[in-house]
Amino acid sequence: MAWLETQVSPQRLAHILGVEATARALAPLHGLDPEAAAIAGLLHDLAKFFPPARLLALAQAEGIPLDPVLEQVPHLLHAEISAVVARQEFHVHDPDILNAIRHHTLGCPGMAPLSCLIFVADAIEPQRGDDPALRALRRTSRKNLYKAVRKTCDFVFEHLLAQHKTIHPRLIETRNWALEWEKYGEK
Repeated sequence: MAWLETQVSPQRLAHILGVEATARALAPLHGLDPEAAAIAGLLHDLAKFFPPARLLALAQAEGIPLDPVLEQVPHLLHAEISAVVARQEFHVHDPDILNAIRHHTLGCPGMAPLSCLIFVADAIEPQRGDDPALRALRRTSRKNLYKAVRKTCDFVFEHLLAQHKTIHPRLIETRNWALEWEKYGEK
């Protein structure tokens, strides 16, 4: 907490704590470890306020592949770099937790359930608001994790399209993967 308080804004800290609590609450509904979910939620935005040059430099130093979209919008690297910081600063070595941090922004086709959980929790935590679309997404997140991933992608697309922002191809791939898997996630 002390590290986060010096690295992120009070609003971002409230969001992080919301993701932690949301992930912890959803984990048992999907047979996941609440403690691992809480750790991933707490550490998911460690690099959120790193400047673009630092994100790009750390990505290059870590051998993280860059593509034209990431070069154009380095902020999208904050998830990958947050996993690096979690490993280096907080000695997190659990691959599921690191992948959940790494995948919380763009997702990844074939991602593990913990990654799906953090991807969704990041979008639905209480600080995000309480409009009808979010309420529906929250209901879905309790029943079908893959469907919640797909709907989270759809929700993000709507926002990005309305703002005329670039959509990373991996987010599209994540949505298409989740669409195929949502039929297996019904409870």
